[in-house]
Amino acid sequence: MNSNTRLQMLLADSLIGTVLPEIAPLNLPNWWLAGGAVRNTVWHSMFGQECGLFINDLDIAFFDDAGNRSQELAAKATLTAKFPDYLFDVKNQASFARWRAGRRTYSSTEDGIKDWLHTATAVGVRLDTQGQWEFFAPYGLDDLFGGVIRPTPAHTYNPAADKKASGFLQKCPCLRLVFAE
Repeated sequence: MNSNTRLQMLLADSLIGTVLPEIAPLNLPNWWLAGGAVRNTVWHSMFGQECGLFINDLDIAFFDDAGNRSQELAAKATLTAKFPDYLFDVKNQASFARWRAGRRTYSSTEDGIKDWLHTATAVGVRLDTQGQWEFFAPYGLDDLFGGVIRPTPAHTYNPAADKKASGFLQKCPCLRLVFAE
């Protein structure tokens, strides 16, 4: 079984499998559900009770040069109305640098996701217009399935990445911290 099929099988029977079909009709350009929700679902599935990482929120990244914050808020409100027990973080990667100090401007959703702190977090899933699963994993899926916390190249010496990694290890001690080569 290839890694994408394995990831789909794990996520299909989770909250992510329920939420994905509700994101698609929002028509957010080039959207991906990515980040901690994907990572924590996989790690909790793999490590069970030993892993205290759960879904805190569902990160939805999209890219629209002409978009504004109201687009993010409308998508978040729609999803929150359908899933009131969950938090949604909807962010237009085109405008991210405009309101988040110190961030570079992204050229696409994928460019934004590649810049996330850890390789196992930089994994996106979505449904295409026919309802088929698609995956974006710029650093592959080996770290995700191997329980590896590794900073992405842009965050190799970032104290924020180190701090976040420490939090992961406290909640899920079966993970391994690996520094980028």
